[in-house]
Amino acid sequence: MRMNPLGHTDLTVTELCLGTMTWGQQNTQAEAFEQLDAAMDAGINFIDTAEMYSVPTQAPTYGSTETIIGNWFAARKNRSKVILATKICGPGAWLPHIRNAETRFNRHHITEALHGSLKRLQTDTIDLYQLHWPDRTTNFFGRLGFKPKEDELITPVEETLAVLDDFVKAGKIRHIGVSNETPWGVMKFLQVAEQRGWPRIVSVQNPYSLLNRSYEVGLAEVSYREKVGLLAYSPLAFGMLSGKYLGGQWPETARLTLFKQFSRYTNPQAFAATELYIKVAQKHGLDPCQMALAFVRAQPYVTATIIGATSMDQLRTNLGSLNVTLSKEVLKDLEEVHVLHPSPAP
Repeated sequence: MRMNPLGHTDLTVTELCLGTMTWGQQNTQAEAFEQLDAAMDAGINFIDTAEMYSVPTQAPTYGSTETIIGNWFAARKNRSKVILATKICGPGAWLPHIRNAETRFNRHHITEALHGSLKRLQTDTIDLYQLHWPDRTTNFFGRLGFKPKEDELITPVEETLAVLDDFVKAGKIRHIGVSNETPWGVMKFLQVAEQRGWPRIVSVQNPYSLLNRSYEVGLAEVSYREKVGLLAYSPLAFGMLSGKYLGGQWPETARLTLFKQFSRYTNPQAFAATELYIKVAQKHGLDPCQMALAFVRAQPYVTATIIGATSMDQLRTNLGSLNVTLSKEVLKDLEEVHVLHPSPAP
């Protein structure tokens, strides 16, 4: 498995990162342990989680994913072998169970969130601590159309970085990253860090897949030139690119069947594009999931592709994508679909 530098740091991470957001809700701790063991056996050294997981987030399962990972570290005694990433959630009225829906990227909330994560993960330090979504009014989670809000409550980037700098100096965080960010947001963090001598963000965790290539406009160049690589999440578009939802099928235990509120990838345009992508895979004798993952891995601005699974069969298929390299003919056919359906699920 290829190893990639994590930004400008001396850390190297595997090109596949194990996603964890189903653990504690769709997956039991025993199933999570099985996935973790298999991923490590395959050579993966990178795990991504978040304080709000499992997903969909709710009070009874808040922090459950981090707790499971912490229990695995305690059982396997292997914390030193893993590059561990987690996130503090941003503000949102839909999170009443997390700091009374008032979480901000200020000293009080970062301190509370970080210490909670460290305790649940049973570790003394987080290798990559990420801001899950912006602490300001902007575009993320598929929102289109920028609508400024004059009276918005916002934590200045300077304040956020000052707090994170203190925790880096204290050894509780090694490096920092952002998630669901915009080109302006990434460059603002880089600018302030350079001006003040504070920690520089090393990664951007945003959605990227055959159904959502919006990262290619603006952010891809930032990632490449500033060495803040993409940690691509939802590379299979919540499983849509497997083709299992085509033809009116809604598999009983599938995520988009269970949680209809995740509608980002289930619009008519996404279904139409997926049908064409599946035909490309069939034409070239490829597994559609492995084709989709290989496409993401091949991009020069991608540091790691985050794979998530609810079954071992799915995980084995995802791991098998490492053996797939897309030919010029396949890439040409994929681009033809993209021209017809450019980023149908932004």
